[in-house]
Amino acid sequence: MAANCQVTGAGPGFGHSISHSHRRTKRRFDPNIQKKTYWVPSLRRNVTLTLSAKGIKTIDVRGIDAVVADLISKGVKL
Repeated sequence: MAANCQVTGAGPGFGHSISHSHRRTKRRFDPNIQKKTYWVPSLRRNVTLTLSAKGIKTIDVRGIDAVVADLISKGVKL
């Protein structure tokens, strides 16, 4: 499963791990991805989304109906 948020589009970032001796090795910074299930009144069913922590906060602020409407307009399969 790809570590991408369906709401914000946040994906992994890439960089270096730097040791005490300052040797650099490649590493990956994964977002805090979680699966959340929401009841969507407009669809009258549960919807499971793959969200980052920021995506969960976005749903808390805007509401699940508005976020799901945006996802459907983008063509995301729910």
